[in-house]
Amino acid sequence: MLSEFGKILIFIVGAILFLLISLGIAALLRPQKPNPEKLSTYECGETSIGSAWLNFPIRYYVVALIFLIFDVEIVFLFPWSVVFGKKEYFEATQGCWTWMALGEMFVFIVILALGLAYVWVKGYLDWQKPNPTQPQINNPLPNQIYEEFNEKQFTRK
Repeated sequence: MLSEFGKILIFIVGAILFLLISLGIAALLRPQKPNPEKLSTYECGETSIGSAWLNFPIRYYVVALIFLIFDVEIVFLFPWSVVFGKKEYFEATQGCWTWMALGEMFVFIVILALGLAYVWVKGYLDWQKPNPTQPQINNPLPNQIYEEFNEKQFTRK
């Protein structure tokens, strides 16, 4: 008879085997016909310009953090609105608890709005497309060799 941990171990081993078998069958059945179009870098429908090795602007992270803050705000607002929107809670506390909760949520939203206003005024939400620069490398080979190689490998549209 298996213990509970043994059942979990069998489940994990079965999941790994299922994954490996599925990937193996897919590798055997799929067509493998690489071409320059498939090997090119995909950038959301835009044609690739320059090298992929460039620094991303910090604005990506700032926008992601702002999104995360407002996403968490919605997570806090939804249960608050469900619980404090019930009539029986309002009547049970003669409205005192509900008005205090409404005031707290108002303060919460005002603090987040002030944060958004600060970020907006500082210009962190202004978007600028980065201007990639090609690194200059001292190489004894002429650039024409690289350009010919790239034209053979990757044709640009």
